[in-house]
Amino acid sequence: MFRDALVGVIATAFPNAEVFQATSIDGALDILASKGPVDIILLDLSMPGTTGLLGAFRVRAAAPKSALVVSAYDSARIVGHAMALGISGYIPKSTPKAELIQSISSILEGEVYVPKRLHGRAATRRSSAEIQDLLRQLTCLTSQQLRVLDMICRGLQNKHIAYELDISVTTVKVHVTEILRKLGVRSRTNAIIKVSSLELTRTERSALTAIRDSGSVTHS
Repeated sequence: MFRDALVGVIATAFPNAEVFQATSIDGALDILASKGPVDIILLDLSMPGTTGLLGAFRVRAAAPKSALVVSAYDSARIVGHAMALGISGYIPKSTPKAELIQSISSILEGEVYVPKRLHGRAATRRSSAEIQDLLRQLTCLTSQQLRVLDMICRGLQNKHIAYELDISVTTVKVHVTEILRKLGVRSRTNAIIKVSSLELTRTERSALTAIRDSGSVTHS
């Protein structure tokens, strides 16, 4: 329902926009890989198939030149951690239609949007050394390693990961070893605990909408 409403707002306010939709992180990444650059990505932080902000990080890594906007329920902790990812905006689910349109317009013009009531707390959270260190370590992971890490954080064992990715268990073990090394931890449990600093507490189903303005996108 939230996604349908969001698409309706975009269609009304930006009639020339080309809209792509996905209902999972992997689906969103497939769209980004097949459609080329997009101007702005609207990502619900509770999208199925990921663990909180780790999914946003995967999208950020896949589309570093696109403006990334995340949505969730109001939370200073989430806003701060999201800001550390270098997002272009944070839009709470309670955002009124007029404010939503204004925020998207501002982001398309190169500005960063965060609700005024969260400005101070977001800045404080954004400076967290622990989060910054974790983000630097995550940047060292390949896209496949990030996907494996996401599955580890969701509780999947090696054989299940191998099945989902259609690779051998041996290959999964190699990925896990590299993930632990790059994160500076010794076990899967330690990795989950470390990445939990980017997790959310809500688990509502959601979706991603990527919009591409046909007048401003250039393919590279």
